[in-house]
Amino acid sequence: MGTRNQLWSIAKMSVTGGVIGITISDRYVTVVAIKGHSMHPTMTGTDSALRGDIVLAEKGCLDRYKFSRGDVILFKCPSNHKEVFVKRLIGLPGEWIQLPASSEIIKVPQGHCWVEGDNAARSWDSRSFGPIPLGLINGRVTHIIWPPSKMGRVERKWPEDRIPPF
Repeated sequence: MGTRNQLWSIAKMSVTGGVIGITISDRYVTVVAIKGHSMHPTMTGTDSALRGDIVLAEKGCLDRYKFSRGDVILFKCPSNHKEVFVKRLIGLPGEWIQLPASSEIIKVPQGHCWVEGDNAARSWDSRSFGPIPLGLINGRVTHIIWPPSKMGRVERKWPEDRIPPF
């Protein structure tokens, strides 16, 4: 009888912990393993979760789409919503931006933003698929939490080779 009570207690605690974890992940923060090399050198991605960077993304910014140029954001791929991308926010709705290595100037539509990877040569981003709808954004990356040697805040910064929007 004691073993059954003990198992029931463990099951209740596990379910409660799972519900709390899902709620926190859905509403407040989420943890993501970086894949690919598009954000190098800011973040390092590999196929193995324990070898690449793992980041923390906060979701409070989604309430009123509180983003700034230079933020690193987490969003669903426009062509495959099961994939999650991490890129730097370059242009906000209504801004005019000059495409990198081009004289072409485009306006970011309302309700959309322009994103690019820090490693332009290895990044599939808005230069390929265009501006992304704000509704695809899942959060703002705030910290690298793995590996311990890189643990710290992810700073908002503007790429050195980019002309600011106007």
